[in-house]
Amino acid sequence: MRPEPTTIQEPRLWCSDGWTAKVIKNEDDDGWAVAMIKEGEPEPALVGPWTMGRDKKNPKPLDGNAFSTLVKTASEFVRRHEQQLHATLHQSIDISVGLARITVMLDIVPDDENPYAILSAHDAGQELLAQVRIAASFKLNRNSALAWAESGFARPGAKQADVV
Repeated sequence: MRPEPTTIQEPRLWCSDGWTAKVIKNEDDDGWAVAMIKEGEPEPALVGPWTMGRDKKNPKPLDGNAFSTLVKTASEFVRRHEQQLHATLHQSIDISVGLARITVMLDIVPDDENPYAILSAHDAGQELLAQVRIAASFKLNRNSALAWAESGFARPGAKQADVV
């Protein structure tokens, strides 16, 4: 059974909807910053400047509207980061070899100790033509995809084919 979500609404700390907004002292100057932390994450998803209060010494207190705006901004930031990471780890290029249309895909597995990638080729019907395990540093582009296909799908950098 999951615990009930925590809701806190204090001038410098708001928790709701899986997010925590924490107003903190900006270490670089006399101002304030707000850190947005997604529930379960060790680090803030977003840290940005926060408005000074009327006394010009203390931060403006958090309120419902500010918190909603911060949640929306942090959520969009996280979503864009996830999309960028996915695009980096999963790439594909369509090429023509003879009369055949081939989709070459590179799927990087970002293992901390032994990162690698799977390079694969599929025909127009999505049938697997070839698949090899390669270094995660492999750069997929039109030229490298064509060279791989024209080599008979030999492992890039190897002398003979290692095709599944």
